Amino acid sequence: MKELKQAFISVITPAYNAERFIGETIESVLNQTYPHWEMVIVDDCSTDRTVDIIKKYQQKDKRIKLIQLKKNSGAAVARNTAMAHATGRYIAFLDSDDLWTEDKLEKQLAFMQENDIAFSFTRYARMKEDGTVTNAVSDAPHHVGYNDLMKHCVIGCLTVMLDREKIGDLKMMNIRTRQDYVYWLTITKKGHLAYGMPDTLAKYRLVQGSISSNKWKAAKRNWYVYRHIEKQSLLKSIWYFANYAFTSVKNLIKYKLMK
Repeated sequence: MKELKQAFISVITPAYNAERFIGETIESVLNQTYPHWEMVIVDDCSTDRTVDIIKKYQQKDKRIKLIQLKKNSGAAVARNTAMAHATGRYIAFLDSDDLWTEDKLEKQLAFMQENDIAFSFTRYARMKEDGTVTNAVSDAPHHVGYNDLMKHCVIGCLTVMLDREKIGDLKMMNIRTRQDYVYWLTITKKGHLAYGMPDTLAKYRLVQGSISSNKWKAAKRNWYVYRHIEKQSLLKSIWYFANYAFTSVKNLIKYKLMK
């Protein structure tokens, strides 16, 4: 643990109209067994009580930082802004409605340092909007590379930790959705593998009506990534999309059975 205490972690949290969940999300960071962190929350022009709630937590703990954007710009800009202000060697992502287990940072940092890893992720459990945790748990293969992620993204943003000394200061592409997926592709395209931990260290909230909840739109966004961002040929795009569709349907069936 002596070596771990020398590492500082910046938690990257974009927030928009998150008054229902942001308090619980902050609490899951405050409850971490690993104390050497800062939480950089970037509010994307919320119109509810999100900012007021964050400021109340700031008064209790100075490790919580708040940045307010002047115009609504989306999650990519919010995360990039947070990363630009982050002071930690390591960064970990946590959206404003998701949760971590209390040993998440401690276990994941140890995993990365012991194995000299630049990019890691963990399993996560799905929970309903009311916070009820389901039996549906994501997979976390030992490692995945660019080609694996093009077929199907197994990485949940809320589980990722990066070593910036190894990765460098890469920015997320300024697109409204799938910016995290494109970010993982950018990192792995540079030769880094993403290593999975078998531990379930996070809880992903399924919010009705959220950007990520529409499966048909998600499929169209993946196609856009293949053709317009990664600039794959038509045949390669069809190949990747077929793999994505097959795995998505398989997972959908699995998660429904596990509820």
